[in-house]
Amino acid sequence: MKFFKNKILLLLVALLAVQTSCDDGFAEINTNPQAAINIDPNFQMSFVQLRTSGGRYENWRAGLIYSSMMIQHMSALCGYWTGDKYTYNGGYSSSLIDRAYNEQVKDMQDLINTLESGTAGDQTMLGMARIWRVVIFHRLTDMYGDIPYSEAGKGFLESIDFPKYDSQESIYMDMLNELEQAVGQIGDGGFGSADFIYGGDAAQWKKFGNSLMLRLAMRLSEADPSTAQAWVSKAVAGGVMDSNGDDAFIQHTNGPEGINRNGIGEVLDASNGFGDSCPRLSATMVDLLKETDDPRLQIFGLPAANTGEYAGMPNGLDETLIQDNPTGTSVDDFSRINPAIVLVESPMMFMTYAETEFLLAEAAVRGWGASDAAGHYAAGVTAAMNMWAHYDASLALDAGAVADYVAANPLDEANALEDIGEQYWLATFLNEYEAFSNWRRTGFPNLTPVNYPGNVTNGQIPVRLATSPGEGSLNPNFQEAATRQGLGTDFSSHMSVPVWWDK
Repeated sequence: MKFFKNKILLLLVALLAVQTSCDDGFAEINTNPQAAINIDPNFQMSFVQLRTSGGRYENWRAGLIYSSMMIQHMSALCGYWTGDKYTYNGGYSSSLIDRAYNEQVKDMQDLINTLESGTAGDQTMLGMARIWRVVIFHRLTDMYGDIPYSEAGKGFLESIDFPKYDSQESIYMDMLNELEQAVGQIGDGGFGSADFIYGGDAAQWKKFGNSLMLRLAMRLSEADPSTAQAWVSKAVAGGVMDSNGDDAFIQHTNGPEGINRNGIGEVLDASNGFGDSCPRLSATMVDLLKETDDPRLQIFGLPAANTGEYAGMPNGLDETLIQDNPTGTSVDDFSRINPAIVLVESPMMFMTYAETEFLLAEAAVRGWGASDAAGHYAAGVTAAMNMWAHYDASLALDAGAVADYVAANPLDEANALEDIGEQYWLATFLNEYEAFSNWRRTGFPNLTPVNYPGNVTNGQIPVRLATSPGEGSLNPNFQEAATRQGLGTDFSSHMSVPVWWDK
């Protein structure tokens, strides 16, 4: 288990060195006229990793209010939890991309420029930074489609105030190449304790880079199967994650505020003065867990206050509609999220060994280089159950209970892709961006949409988040990208337009 306690002094120095603000639009946030010269690469990598984990603002809005609700991990009655009802809030929908370009992209591009120039750092640092840059853009393009990529973050370095929008297809091709090259650069050196993911462990970074390559390759399964298969083979040959010890996550601490707290915890951790009381576990997820006697139910949630039993709340209800709901008429009839997994000091997951095994299982089903789909599936389920010990030792499940569940729920060859998709969905609980993306690619689990009055998607689950309407007027390159993707002038309608790989 990796518990790297982040050094507060280091982080404060990083914050002083890296100037950021909350601008609207990529034109201004792509430019950093106050950027410090010769920032220590260690400080900068620490800062960017923490900002990629994110703060309360975007984790609440894009992560929880939208992604967790649309993917039916959670549900809520409150009207401002717009993702539960497919209604539109422009600031919520664009929160991730607005924060990412301001707080991640600029500084990551500056770090890579420093490392490439040879004025500081080493090649291993560069390889790790390039992998992390893919983490950032992989999430952004999956959520928003075509985005500024090749020219992003170069306002200060190259005076590119209005970066062009690259097609998602071209972004994916470049990210895959970046991962292959970056893994090849990793040897001696690195960031050491300034790396909050692996503490500078080169072997783990290589496995992470190849596992991320596997995820990106599988994302192309419906859009470009031949390319997907080729990159799956490269990833597997390079060596992917092989235990829960390889899970990629940041172990957060309780402070300093706005720097090192888990952003989801800053929304839901009542013990530290936060605690949005609206969300409950979704009936979709709880019903599946109960149907298979899944021991993770006791990890994910608490028994309902009114009944003492586990119960999920249906999505798409409000305070009025719930009065006609046959399974409960009060939020206290339904299970809250277990507070032990949403603390401000909880880890933030980026990719896990469990996900890797499920991707290998799917590749085996498709005949794409891997073998033994059932074995990879069983390993993935086991790893997904054991990963919660990262959050707290008390959440470690009994090995016998895990083995019994795995034995009782083997991969059904006739419904293999559905089984894998369902388990991937469960394994990515609280990694809501990834859960939303993989569901769009596979269509599993089978989710029943809601049709709440006033929804903007004609009663269908949204298939992307919308960027800020202000971007359309600030960046002259936006309209070309919008036209290319079939996006209209009504930004709420963008949520119904699939991204390139979503077929």
